Amino acid sequence: MTRKTRLTLAVAALAPLPVTAFAQSIVTPGVTAPLTPAEIARNYPPDALTGAVVDKPVLLKSKGGMALRVVKLAEGLSHPDGLVFLPDGHTMLITERPGRLRVVKDGVLDPTPVAGLPALNNVGLGGVHDIVLHPDFAKNKLLYISYTKEREPQRGTTLAIAQARFDQGRLTAMKDILVTDAWESPLGTYGGRMIFGPDGMLYISVGDRDGTTHSDQSSARPQAQSLANHIGKLLRVRADGSIPPDNPFVNDPKAKGEIYSYGHRNPYGIAWDPKTGEMWASEFGPSGGDEINRILPGHNYGWPLVSLGRHYNGNPVSDQPWYRDGMDNPIFYWNPTFNPENMIFYTGDKFPRLKGSLLVAGGGSKMIAQMVVSRDFIRQGDTMLNELDVRFRDIRQGPDGYIYVLTEGRLRGPKDTDGMLLRIEPGAAAAARQASSASEPAGSPD
Repeated sequence: MTRKTRLTLAVAALAPLPVTAFAQSIVTPGVTAPLTPAEIARNYPPDALTGAVVDKPVLLKSKGGMALRVVKLAEGLSHPDGLVFLPDGHTMLITERPGRLRVVKDGVLDPTPVAGLPALNNVGLGGVHDIVLHPDFAKNKLLYISYTKEREPQRGTTLAIAQARFDQGRLTAMKDILVTDAWESPLGTYGGRMIFGPDGMLYISVGDRDGTTHSDQSSARPQAQSLANHIGKLLRVRADGSIPPDNPFVNDPKAKGEIYSYGHRNPYGIAWDPKTGEMWASEFGPSGGDEINRILPGHNYGWPLVSLGRHYNGNPVSDQPWYRDGMDNPIFYWNPTFNPENMIFYTGDKFPRLKGSLLVAGGGSKMIAQMVVSRDFIRQGDTMLNELDVRFRDIRQGPDGYIYVLTEGRLRGPKDTDGMLLRIEPGAAAAARQASSASEPAGSPD
């Protein structure tokens, strides 16, 4: 019996009810029932967070004693989620979840957002998500934006991937190359992280779209185990959105051909190990059970049949939280929660102690974690920047070898403008200069 057959049998045996039965019997906010005043209030807080935690450059130390210098490059951002560096060496593009694309050039934020984004839905965690450049961007000027597709009656919202040309500060030729079959509650999560792999293919994360996280039952949650939709999946497509012929389920008439792996909850980070060529993904658990997984084509990562977390009402997600035949356990998990967002393998020379490590941005944990990877073993090393008391949404390595992060103050609130773009530099030289300056004797009076 092949592994693929065993996976199919395992899922069929373990699924308690067909997905359609869940959809018919469970109330789905914003789809089968209007959003309640309490749900609306939670996703549209009446107050707005403003200001910037970092003003002037600040010197900090990691938990392991590494000196760091934090420099604010931009402020006034609203839930910035995606960051990319243009090949000109001067320009960065940043997505803001409420529905904006911003330009930072030579460390200065352009006050005018880029026009031309598609119509979108920014209820809850919806809006603009990630941004990536085509591998040949220097020649073709193509980029990709993941965003929340506007609601359709009785279907909810979904994640879409748009392609556009960005030239001379303008977006043109905007078109959807993929509208995922992940229609569900506008209160659900979307994933939306994108990355081009070494094979030139575009990899996309899709969340489990669950808008009922305080309930033991959900119309969306079980669909992460179904190959007939994109919910709770990692997808692999060509640059034009078409399906590669070597995808793991491309020959299964009952499966979506874009699926690369499944059984995910909310994968918010994807990174390729430059040494091994392996793909890694970070994944939000529910309450506890956040994960890092090594992603293999066609594999099932268990959600929601296997989870170490609990629903937000306190009940366990699974009666078998660690292992089921045919499903991959996480290589690393956090409990209590870490809320892993995007992550990178650091390859620069500015931070020798971090070189080769996987750096993970923490949302609710409000820190950056160094993860030391050794083949199929991961351990958490140093942690840093917890003193700033901000949520880290994205982390990138710049062409200069410095580390760049996007921050927010809280998870929801489309009117918030407290988000920042920060650059993390080695702090040892700055600390030495500061100490030297403080020790110099005062000048003699005239």
